[in-house]
Amino acid sequence: MTNHNEAAGTSGDSDINGRGRHAGDSAGHAPSGHGGRGAHDGHDLPGQHQVTLRTPAELADALPYLLGYRPEDSIVLVALHDGERRGRFGGRARLGIPAHADDWPSVADQLAQGLVKGSERRGARPESMVAYLCQEPGTGESGRDVMERLRPLAQFLRTACGRLDVPVIEALCISDGRFWSYCCPGQGCCSSEGHPMGLPGTSVLAAAATYAGLQVRGSLREFTARFIPWEGAAAPEQQTALDTASMALVPRILDGEGRAEVAEETLGLARRIMKRFADAPPVSGTRPADLRDDGLLEHDEAATLILGLQDRTTRDRAAEWMEGDEAGQALRLWRALARRCVGPYGEHAAAPLTLAGWVAWSTGDELEAREALAMALGADPDYLFARLLHQACNEGLDPESIRRCLRAERTGRTGADAEQSSGPDRPTPRDVAEPPGTPNRRRRRARTAGIGTPRGSGRPSGAGSLRRRRPTDEAAPGGEGPGRVPEAASERARGRRKGGRRVVGEET
Repeated sequence: MTNHNEAAGTSGDSDINGRGRHAGDSAGHAPSGHGGRGAHDGHDLPGQHQVTLRTPAELADALPYLLGYRPEDSIVLVALHDGERRGRFGGRARLGIPAHADDWPSVADQLAQGLVKGSERRGARPESMVAYLCQEPGTGESGRDVMERLRPLAQFLRTACGRLDVPVIEALCISDGRFWSYCCPGQGCCSSEGHPMGLPGTSVLAAAATYAGLQVRGSLREFTARFIPWEGAAAPEQQTALDTASMALVPRILDGEGRAEVAEETLGLARRIMKRFADAPPVSGTRPADLRDDGLLEHDEAATLILGLQDRTTRDRAAEWMEGDEAGQALRLWRALARRCVGPYGEHAAAPLTLAGWVAWSTGDELEAREALAMALGADPDYLFARLLHQACNEGLDPESIRRCLRAERTGRTGADAEQSSGPDRPTPRDVAEPPGTPNRRRRRARTAGIGTPRGSGRPSGAGSLRRRRPTDEAAPGGEGPGRVPEAASERARGRRKGGRRVVGEET
């Protein structure tokens, strides 16, 4: 399993007051509890609604509302800002729990440093943290067994935060419908069997969130299922279609003239499928909707689009479908293509996942954006476009600056096409990213760069400050088969992703 940090939930500070106590206390009393822990806070609710969290049970219940979904197999850190001893929730960071305990110290350090540094970049260093460990029991395990097994990880988190002078004032383990506090001094206030979680939707916070229009969008597993490649009976057929498309398209893309033709064919096919999606009758529920879209997309069509989007310029033109009615259909298509990157084509998912993350961010869904972009980096850690977008989204930047660049690219290309039609002797602009006056030899080289393997097609050609040249951007195809990553490079990428050591993005 690829373990990575995905910051979720809304960014910035929030305004639910909380008291980290095991015994109930009225709001406004001086915070105390285990070791004299301070007050904690929660999440902004529209209309200046405030909910006081007095106990660890209420903190445990608050977690899905802080993230926007129910985390699974997750480490979550929540920053607290102590305004007059009324802790306000700030940034949140989530990371999958590494399977190997040897990785826990480094992961704890990365997660703590990422959240603290991200908060500092926004000008608000946290004063303290709340930590959560969420994992369901394995075969033969109980919730208490999980809690004891993860106790060293909780201590690594507390130590890592302590080295940054940001103490963890509450650390909770949530498993099998119960929770435990790692900060309990063991003086009889907590049962060794833990405390039962309340029924979902029955707490004061749940009521306040419902009144404010906030909702929990299912579990993390349900959320990521929309992007995970097929593994069923249809996967071999899709892989065969990808093999066939790779043999046919990669030689054409490597040819200067053929590359432009493939780009137009790819974008034209994408437009037709988006129209097909738009004409399909609506269905209720995310799973039925995804199954409907899967049924509307043929194997060979998906393969053609996946291979075509490995070209950087084609992908950047596809990124222009980022607003209005076409954004929703484009997002459905990018999700469907990510699900078709089966078998050895897993790294090819970086392109559709990045496009899905970009469209989600552009249309205001930061939760899906962060998840899709983190998964893109899980597919290809060197995919620069995903890395830059993920960093920008995590830092709370406005996507409008990127939208303006992409609109300008579309307008400039449209104007060039009109000029070409009125003046047949003028040369056709092959690459919207190349500056005027580029010599012919350099122009041809620019057109053929960045295709073959998914790694390296990671830079948007016209995205302003995101424009950056790296050697990996110019990778050529190689390895065992057209359009495939060389085996050694693929092994290195998998090695980088093993053990949960890599943290992509930090916080919200």
